[in-house]
Amino acid sequence: MNPQHTRAAQELALDDLCEVVITAPDRTWLEEFARLLISDRLCAGTHITQIHSLYPWEGSTQEALEARAAMRTRRSLVPEILELTLARHPYQVPSLVVVPLIAASPNYADWIRDNTRADSAAN
Repeated sequence: MNPQHTRAAQELALDDLCEVVITAPDRTWLEEFARLLISDRLCAGTHITQIHSLYPWEGSTQEALEARAAMRTRRSLVPEILELTLARHPYQVPSLVVVPLIAASPNYADWIRDNTRADSAAN
């Protein structure tokens, strides 16, 4: 393998970063929640989109328009994001999943790190 390709792959390693995906019943709630996380430096940024969801609930298939946020953050901050989500989310069973970042441009990865806390204990 070309040494330059190996070096580039190593620079793209993102073991400390992830994307947290949260859905909610409406965009307004999710935007306010995302603003809280950004102001507390728990996530660097988020993309919010409207989605059409289908899921089983209490014995029947439900269908709903919801909002979905994809937030970039550090893996070390996920427990605090989860705790806040469970405390504030309007659903009994909030959808929160964490997706590892496999690769990203080095500048973008640095931007995520620069705009989030170094760990959950920091203020």
